[in-house]
Amino acid sequence: MEKKNIDWSNLDFAYMPTDKRYVSNYKDSAWDEGTLTEDSTVHINECAGVLQYAQTVFEGLKAYTTEDGHIVTFRPDLNAERLENSALRLEIPPFPKDRFIDAVTQVVSANAAYVPPYGSGASLYLRPYIFGSNAVIGVKPADEYQFRLFCTPVGPYFKGGVKPITIRVCDFDRAAPHGTGHIKAGLNYAMSLYAIMDAHRQGFDENMYLDSATRTKVEETGGANFLFVTKDNKVVTPKSDTILPSITRRSLIYVAKEYLGLEVEEREVLFEEVKDFAECGLCGTAAVISPVGKIVDHGKEICLPSGMSEMGPVTKKLYETLTGIQQGRIQAPEGWIHVIQ
Repeated sequence: MEKKNIDWSNLDFAYMPTDKRYVSNYKDSAWDEGTLTEDSTVHINECAGVLQYAQTVFEGLKAYTTEDGHIVTFRPDLNAERLENSALRLEIPPFPKDRFIDAVTQVVSANAAYVPPYGSGASLYLRPYIFGSNAVIGVKPADEYQFRLFCTPVGPYFKGGVKPITIRVCDFDRAAPHGTGHIKAGLNYAMSLYAIMDAHRQGFDENMYLDSATRTKVEETGGANFLFVTKDNKVVTPKSDTILPSITRRSLIYVAKEYLGLEVEEREVLFEEVKDFAECGLCGTAAVISPVGKIVDHGKEICLPSGMSEMGPVTKKLYETLTGIQQGRIQAPEGWIHVIQ
């Protein structure tokens, strides 16, 4: 399929409508067969459950063109599994995992002309989501739902190269113990908007959230997991029931162990330990790893030895290995790459 006439190298990380998206409706206790549509408009009742009580969950993943010219997605089975877990927590009927992967395949195939070419630094971002669609005025789950999946070509998260960021220790809580911090619910991100905009107004790139119970342990940011590297090259990631299980983080942990032969610890990380780490990064779909150069705790600066000019050596190796796997330059573990075309 001939590619669209798009300036791939100058794409922003922003929404651009494409030709097709997938829609399936849940009614009378069953999902319909679903279909591709050209209509990008969502039609719902003014009293829809999603508008009244934020009953919605979502996912994010990407499609890439590999070095040998295939169009692929990265571990979509884990996105399907996480969407199911998120839905169950909000009393939303899960969309079947096999149908999730089929929807991904259909949408990417139908929009193959929008998949950026290999080497452009861009990718096709996929956004699956489910929301309560029928009228709900009392506080209760909706009876009808819609699953949608659209895609949009996006540029590299880092324009002009990867540069370490500065983050702050946030006074707000991201998630309560036994709350919804472990799922990808829209409500989690809505409550983080003030905190991230406040951080930007104060000159910081992101927030570091501590656990809300004791405020002594590192949790995550508003949309990414933390990854630390010790001075003896051990990879450490925070473990908590209120942290979203990042697919990128889980993949990086495997890469650290099996590809790079590094020791890995998944455990509670006390904030007082942070000053002793050599490197820090934020793990997520958009950037894979965003390096952190400085953490500010109410005026007290923690400057990572890796510095503010480039990724630390271990973080860089992790980044290069995982992106190499995603783009077909490095052999992937079995089941990680779902070939579309």
